[in-house]
Amino acid sequence: MNLSKVENEVMELCREVAHFIRHESANFDRNRIEQKGSFSNLVSYVDKESEKKLVNALKKIIPGSGFLAEEGTELKGENEYQWIIDPLDGTTNFLHGLPIFAISIGLRRSEKLVLGMVYEVTHNECFHAIENGKAYCNETEIHVSPITQLNESLLATGFPYYHSEKKDVYLDIIKTFLETTHGIRRLGSAAIDLAYVAAGRLEGFFEYDLKPWDVAGGAFILQQAGGTVTDFKGGNNFLFGGELCAAGDIYPEMLKIITDRWWK
Repeated sequence: MNLSKVENEVMELCREVAHFIRHESANFDRNRIEQKGSFSNLVSYVDKESEKKLVNALKKIIPGSGFLAEEGTELKGENEYQWIIDPLDGTTNFLHGLPIFAISIGLRRSEKLVLGMVYEVTHNECFHAIENGKAYCNETEIHVSPITQLNESLLATGFPYYHSEKKDVYLDIIKTFLETTHGIRRLGSAAIDLAYVAAGRLEGFFEYDLKPWDVAGGAFILQQAGGTVTDFKGGNNFLFGGELCAAGDIYPEMLKIITDRWWK
């Protein structure tokens, strides 16, 4: 498998789908918004149509590959490859006209991520990486931040749609970070959060109740950019475990604050 060729084809596909999303954003019909479970978990025809476009094209790029996607596409593959897709990460932002949303794509070979792409739609920024390669934003190589101290860091987080019994613990973690960093941002797109950590625009990101399609693309890019991505125990179950801590050199400090509170 020529991953570099696949990467270029997926990048061109993301450009096409991003063009569709931007066009629909300018002419969006709010009557076509749906709810998924919680009143704050929303979906639109743009999410669904974007997923169709992505799946149909990716089937041709790697014939026989499997799929796991946010809006319901779940296909068992005929080979060892599986695409993990969020066709519009940041749907709530999109629906409110807040220009922070992205296409997120991860590719697994067996159980290992080998390609990641986060296409930030509004600014046409494509964050991407492949196995044994470097991480890029468009054509520029990116790296995690050189900052080594938590008290010099800017972090990002998110809030889950479904608040568990852990919500008070989570708010305590956020409070601690607010008191020990330059601040916390809540952008509304885990994929963009991870891409921005990979590019050194943020020093770290943490969140719980995440889904595989939220993080597959961005987590792999961040790893290729020199960062660390784990679950809240410091293990590797960040893709399906629902918890993620990601950062550059401040990772040990971040994880300690999280684990000391989350697992007590």
